[in-house]
Amino acid sequence: MRTPGWVFVCLMGLALAAPAWAQDAKLVDQGAKLFADQKCTVCHAVAGKGNPKGALDGVGARLKADEIRLWITSPKEMTAKTKAERKPPMKAYPGLTKAGVDALVAYLSSLKK
Repeated sequence: MRTPGWVFVCLMGLALAAPAWAQDAKLVDQGAKLFADQKCTVCHAVAGKGNPKGALDGVGARLKADEIRLWITSPKEMTAKTKAERKPPMKAYPGLTKAGVDALVAYLSSLKK
């Protein structure tokens, strides 16, 4: 019995995508660790842990990755753009590396609920 060609194509697609899934999961885990290490829960909460005034549950469904990145890298610009009035305002984190920002964006983007 011969396997249909479309089955082969689907299996190859899954095999090629698996490393990307693993890489994305690793980046999300790194972002979650960085979120904890940077003590983001002083101002923000995820899953009921942290400051409830800044709950980030579902932020990945509300904001695009680029918008999350801007909140991290240019909070004053995003505060002005969105007319956010939260006190204290989001502060900048100039010590974060690009890899760190990428990890935080991956983590926060994964928060869909």
